[in-house]
Amino acid sequence: MNAITQNSMLNPARLPLPDFPSLTNTGMKADIEVLLEEGFSLLHQANHIHAGTELDFVLKLDTFENRMHQVWSVFSNLNATCNTPELRETYNALLPELSRYYTELGQNKLLFQAYCTIHESADFSTLSAARQESFRLALRDFKVSGVALEGQAKKRYAIITERLSQLSSQFSDHLLDATQAFVRPLSAHELVGLPESALALVKQMATQRAKDLPAQDQINAAATLDAPVYIALLTYADDRKLREELYRAFVTRASELATVPDATTQDNGDIIVEILALRLEMAQLLGFSSYAELSLASKMAPDVATVREFLVDIANKALEPAQRDLAELKAEAATLGINDLQPWDTAYLAEKVKQRQYNLSQETLKPYFPAHIVIHGLFQVAKRLYGIDIEQRATSVWADGVEYYEITEQGTLVAGFYLDLYARTGKRGGAWMSGFRPRMRTDRGLQLPVAFMVGNFTPPVDGKPALLSHDELVTLFHEFGHGLHHMLTEVDVLSVAGVNGVAWDAVELPSQFMEFWTWEPEALALISKHDETGERLPTELLNALLAARHFQSGMQALRQIEFSLFDLDIHHAQPAPDLAKVQFILDQIRAQYSVLMPPRYNRFQHGFSHIFAGGYAAGYYSYKWAEVLASDAFDRFEQEGIFNAETGQAFRQSVLAIGGSKIALETFRDFRGRDPSVDALLRHNGWNEHTIADQSA
Repeated sequence: MNAITQNSMLNPARLPLPDFPSLTNTGMKADIEVLLEEGFSLLHQANHIHAGTELDFVLKLDTFENRMHQVWSVFSNLNATCNTPELRETYNALLPELSRYYTELGQNKLLFQAYCTIHESADFSTLSAARQESFRLALRDFKVSGVALEGQAKKRYAIITERLSQLSSQFSDHLLDATQAFVRPLSAHELVGLPESALALVKQMATQRAKDLPAQDQINAAATLDAPVYIALLTYADDRKLREELYRAFVTRASELATVPDATTQDNGDIIVEILALRLEMAQLLGFSSYAELSLASKMAPDVATVREFLVDIANKALEPAQRDLAELKAEAATLGINDLQPWDTAYLAEKVKQRQYNLSQETLKPYFPAHIVIHGLFQVAKRLYGIDIEQRATSVWADGVEYYEITEQGTLVAGFYLDLYARTGKRGGAWMSGFRPRMRTDRGLQLPVAFMVGNFTPPVDGKPALLSHDELVTLFHEFGHGLHHMLTEVDVLSVAGVNGVAWDAVELPSQFMEFWTWEPEALALISKHDETGERLPTELLNALLAARHFQSGMQALRQIEFSLFDLDIHHAQPAPDLAKVQFILDQIRAQYSVLMPPRYNRFQHGFSHIFAGGYAAGYYSYKWAEVLASDAFDRFEQEGIFNAETGQAFRQSVLAIGGSKIALETFRDFRGRDPSVDALLRHNGWNEHTIADQSA
């Protein structure tokens, strides 16, 4: 672990935080093993709960879970952001015992009865609303954890949950290894078309990954599948064969068609099949006909049919805009002599169209979005909306470039968070927020929340500040929205504080909601300043950015629908599909909803970590579902002012502060005064009423 201490000029952190330099693999393993022993001891004590002490025992369990959550969160964060063979081995070795603990917790009948006793008691109504909701959710979770199972079914459920935790970790490990195994030297002619910042990035990558190249291949530039490098090359490289080679390498990662060495040891095919089979078996043990039905038991959406109808409806509305998007790319391709448009051309051609049609390019924008200016501007947006102040503080961190901040309100400490924004070797791809420490009332007083927010943005190059693309800017605001949901909660009950207990298809509301400020001129004035001249985003660039806002929105929407329907259908299929059937389901969805078919070698599913290594199984539709909520919520700000402090406080109190202590639909109604409407989503995507009417006819 490359741990450092931040600038000593900063004031020290005021919250208790891990001392990362002192953390060792052996020490963390020992801490978790001790906690697991304590946890199993608690479960044994649950068999002897005396009448009238049920609530005391539940509170004792909460205290234990709080400690376990924090220790495991630090370990998981390090495994995801500073992965080493030693950390990975320990992480995977601990998973079975951790899974066994939570399975036994969910299936403990006497503990379940204790919850029932509290829920049915005359004193239940005297508990806080948050505590009452925590009991209702706990009873639901007991039922979907197999508390009613007996004998062999109970044993089989435990075996399945343990195996699934192992498989998900293996899926993630394979994908990380496959991504980082690809290092390709770039010759001078392959660099043609790359702007200065992209050239600097591929040259820096060659230096960083030199050890992965044969001695005779030590050259000045290298391509990798790390997101910033891959996106830059597919967007700017004039060499079409290079773009195709990189595309093939990316979409075949962790599959039988992978182009990297040792690909057979990283193939996720068998893992996908086993995961789907075990999930279906688990669902049927619990009385559900499919895993999709089990997944929806804890979400806003009522059933599989409703979700599918929702996705198909959005797809139908996006189809005509997507066809127009494709026609635009084909016209541009023709001017360059490309008569067979392929997926490895789309980013390249889209950039050409933007430059010609809008006089806009990501490269022109990036100097106006230095990371430190963007971060400061983001904090100013949060201050105007919610009345909070954010200040960087000194503490130890786990890698160069990680920063720590604390939130205050009128001088009172509210929360803390870490930002780990840049791509590096050993770091899992993507962007995410995870709650390291939840808000909770303990015997020591009020425990304040702390979050980890992680990205894989373009790192600083040649000693210059990191410059973000507008897409990276949107991602940063998205993850910060998740972070605010975790940190601005006013709920003191562990299981419903922050994002805890929130229906999964509503949890993306605060994150997608925050994205809207990256398109507002008044907000962009706060988050843009040229890294050399200090000039704010010029009017002509601002106008070009806003004019291009809906560019390719139809194709982008259909891509999300494709992923969502695929996820839903493979988890609703009976029997569980084998690998050929998985591919068939994906091909059928693409045939119906994709306007540009990918090549037959595309193995997207082998890298779909959201559903095979994350929490989105049979729930990827949540992004579109919550986008309706987010668009409709922002519509109120459009009417009342995007920095209207009263509206900001209304959203904070109705949604962010409430966490999971209230049903998600009710929190939305509290803010909007009505049920959600799709109208704002359609408008924010630029799909005009004429198009919608045509599609509905």
